[in-house]
Amino acid sequence: MRRRNYSRRTEQTYWFWIRWFIRHNGLRHPSELGATKVEAFLSWLATEREVAAATQNQALSALLFLYKEVLGQNLPWFTELVRAKRPVRAPVVLSRAEVERLLAQLQGAKWLMASLLYGAGLRQIECLQLRVKDVDFAYRQIVVRDGKGGKDRVTMLPEQTVQPLQAHLGRVRMVHQRDLAAGHGEVALPHALSRKYPNAGRDWGWQFIFPSGALSADPDSGVTRRHHVFPDTLGRAVKAAARAARIVKPVTCHTLRHSFATHLLEGGYDIRTVQELLGHAEVSTTMIYTHVLNKGGRGVASPLDRLTQDGARNGTG
Repeated sequence: MRRRNYSRRTEQTYWFWIRWFIRHNGLRHPSELGATKVEAFLSWLATEREVAAATQNQALSALLFLYKEVLGQNLPWFTELVRAKRPVRAPVVLSRAEVERLLAQLQGAKWLMASLLYGAGLRQIECLQLRVKDVDFAYRQIVVRDGKGGKDRVTMLPEQTVQPLQAHLGRVRMVHQRDLAAGHGEVALPHALSRKYPNAGRDWGWQFIFPSGALSADPDSGVTRRHHVFPDTLGRAVKAAARAARIVKPVTCHTLRHSFATHLLEGGYDIRTVQELLGHAEVSTTMIYTHVLNKGGRGVASPLDRLTQDGARNGTG
């Protein structure tokens, strides 16, 4: 997986499902099991564990990788596989007033991160992995490197975040200088850049914009480095802010990205522009945000409201 540049999260997910599959089959070696056991395991997940369709697809992808890439076996198509039903759900979207209330409950770096999730449409991990060189203050833009699907894209830098972000970077730079003085200050680089540019990991431009509060050993190399903020830290902060703001909707970091897309469409921006800002490969993915817009076939007035309006005009309401 590392040779194919899979993300660390994909690696962890695949390893989780491969281990569960082996344990589910009494610790037998996967080469002894084959397609029938794979099909039975995936069907068991759907019928007995009642997992979501996305979860079953994760397990399927992990096992296909195991058999094809590791064991060199091509599994036939599973004709008897019980597929988990994929529910069609509208995304949770906050109103502008709710976003203001939520952000008002955050301060410092957490406010900055949440503001970028909403103001630039970033995914949580994209925000945490931002490096100093990825922000262009002159052009007011952010370059998202190696996003979902391994694609780069450009999105806007919200004007309200410019001065707070510059002040934040000043504080981060002092931390980086202290790390350098202590013999650290090297950040992990993507892919093989550390071999091509051995000293780049200490350069200011490659540092994470939102570094962790503590140094830690890299799980691969064992080198002590300052990684970016742990994802759960931001996730917990956003949920706590939503509770403090008395927002009853289920709010996660991704809710701010949903709200970004919906509010842009409400503001009259075309869906292709929003698609590019979000980094969606297909416009059909972006179409899920049109559910709240007062346009098209879903924007018709309720007959009850029309009856009420007519009654009010006639003096009978």
